[in-house]
Amino acid sequence: MSDKKNELKFKYVFDNAYNPVYVNGAHGGVTPRGELVVNFYLERQPLPNSISHEIAPNGSIGRESAVEPADLHHSFVRYISSGVVLSHQTAEEIHFWLGEKLKEMEAIEKAKSAMDSAAISDKSRFTH
Repeated sequence: MSDKKNELKFKYVFDNAYNPVYVNGAHGGVTPRGELVVNFYLERQPLPNSISHEIAPNGSIGRESAVEPADLHHSFVRYISSGVVLSHQTAEEIHFWLGEKLKEMEAIEKAKSAMDSAAISDKSRFTH
């Protein structure tokens, strides 16, 4: 007889286009059907469509004279790379999972900080 408990194994299959991307924010909300929509974005300064420069008397490129769009220097872009739709139950499960991962990250940061403090303490002990 086997000592193995009943178990279920999940295998992960990745789409050929799978490509993790960095995000630094999310936007979304609850749909009329009660599902949660989360759109992930990368926030950055916008790139111009075009920039015009004056030509200096000696033929070199002079100062900037125009930029398109006109509000370029007063705006940011939130590039949305992906989004997800979650049921209430799935949102709760992911919320719990994220909480556990945050606890792990905090423990790692705390350990790093303790190691850094110990290293600094050791250095100062040897330099005096």
